[in-house]
Amino acid sequence: MAHPQRLFDCIAFQLEKRPTNSMLSGKEAGQWKSYTTKDVQQITTKLGAGLLALGISRNNGTVEGSDKVALISKNRPEWIMVDLAVQQIGAILTPIYPTINVNELEFILNDAQVKVAFVNDEELFLKVLSVKERVPSLQAIYTFEHVANAAHWKELWTKASPELEAQVPTISAQVKNSDIATIIYTSGTTGKPKGVMLSHNNILSNVLASIPCFPSGSEHKVLSFLPLNHIFEKMVTYVYLFSGKSIYYAESLDTIGENLKEVHPDMFTTVPRLLEKVYERIMLTGSSLTGIKRKLFFWAHGLAEQFEINKPLSLSYRIQLAIANKLVFKKWREALGNNVKCIVTGGAACQVRLIRIFTAAQIPVMEGYGLTESSPVICVNRIDITDRMFGTVGPKLSNVEIKIAEDGEVLCKGPNVMVGYYKRPDLTEEVIKDGWLYTGDIGTIIDNKFLKITDRKKELFKTSGGKYVAPLTIENKLKESMFIEQVMVVGPERKFVGALIVPSFPNLLVWAREQGITETAPEKLIQNEKVLELYKELVESFNKFFNHVEQIKKFELLPNEWSVNTGELTPKMSLKRKVVMEKYGAAIERIYA
Repeated sequence: MAHPQRLFDCIAFQLEKRPTNSMLSGKEAGQWKSYTTKDVQQITTKLGAGLLALGISRNNGTVEGSDKVALISKNRPEWIMVDLAVQQIGAILTPIYPTINVNELEFILNDAQVKVAFVNDEELFLKVLSVKERVPSLQAIYTFEHVANAAHWKELWTKASPELEAQVPTISAQVKNSDIATIIYTSGTTGKPKGVMLSHNNILSNVLASIPCFPSGSEHKVLSFLPLNHIFEKMVTYVYLFSGKSIYYAESLDTIGENLKEVHPDMFTTVPRLLEKVYERIMLTGSSLTGIKRKLFFWAHGLAEQFEINKPLSLSYRIQLAIANKLVFKKWREALGNNVKCIVTGGAACQVRLIRIFTAAQIPVMEGYGLTESSPVICVNRIDITDRMFGTVGPKLSNVEIKIAEDGEVLCKGPNVMVGYYKRPDLTEEVIKDGWLYTGDIGTIIDNKFLKITDRKKELFKTSGGKYVAPLTIENKLKESMFIEQVMVVGPERKFVGALIVPSFPNLLVWAREQGITETAPEKLIQNEKVLELYKELVESFNKFFNHVEQIKKFELLPNEWSVNTGELTPKMSLKRKVVMEKYGAAIERIYA
């Protein structure tokens, strides 16, 4: 096959180069079910023909003319099959977060004039049904699970006549590299969702440039659990498909631990929040050990904290680390399926300390960086150690240019930069100037090679004394404490910097018991004098890392963890600062009272 031109060319590419028995796998009724490359080819052709039968068409091939299909589902093989089928007939996929609120859902379905929607289950079927009468373009809703009074997605296959199936390859041949493959609406932390238009060329250029960054070899299995409607997991999926890796979909975020042990993947992608959770579970296990085992665990952990990749390590250190890997870290690797060659993290800033510790434990964590608007990868740390540096997001991709503007903003240029925001040329002009994408992030380039992101431009704030503060750096440092689960720095237009802190209650409870504190309810614990004293000392110990204006003078402890469900985190688990400011306004006022 010639050089692939469209994302769906991965099917022909696999069939020619290395067809696999498990292109896509998911759990069905408690058992893993795998689809071969041939299965996927047949299903997507049938599905494409079924969509043609409904009148879904690329029409004139323009972004306005091509029909839009929405997809609202957890990760599963059917997700990718719908994506491939929609692409093959030149329609445009509009993936939507399952956790979306109904107002935003209605806005997106109308803005994109979606004609057909695929949903995971009854809950999402009812969610779409509740707005259907206010979405004139929406003609049909199909479900992946069997739902009463709903059309099952396989019913579409029966609409696929042999004539229509024969049309699919003919239409596919007309789909151009420059055609829009998907419109991804970014929730953003402000205002109405914006539809990011990404062409086949945008995403495919990013896929082909990313392949050399990952471990090579095709006899590989990967686990997928980050939402596929997010461009990071979607782009990486095509990296897997064009590299002939077998993709296994975790049942849910709660089953990742079990699924890792069943699948034994050699890599997966994650966001820092989930990596923090894995680390916390390991540390909790370590804390519950006694005697020599406990000593060993913390000795090994202490060694890992000193690990470096780009600097020579002494012989005695290397010998000790080898022993720690045999005795302690072996168990960490077993918990991840015992086969992980690397973990790629993105979506938000990851604590350097975590990357260092996991990498020392022979679980390399490679942090990357990008935006939906850049399809998404701009930079990523590579598996090759010379292209990896702790505390940075790695070197740029080979086909991407980056430069730092005068105010420190990171700019990016390349085939991965989006076509624009759907129906919003005004917003497009604000972020793309002379071909350069203005990322909204502040960064520096180290050793003429590695990009280091220091903050979000819009999250920088000024105190009332007119001094700039970058909250992210302070927050990531504080989260290194085993007693701090989440933290948000406050202080715009105030006279000093404060913080809202959510304690790590499992660790705090262990400590409290040792101190003879009988309280166990979070609400009571955070009012306990000894507990408050502990956090005062903690904050003090971290303040020495910051200059005077950045130091936290006062803080408030909060009893409940922030989450996607309660609204403080975005679906990719970044903090919605505005929501936290509003929700915990009273606590913030107490800081400055």
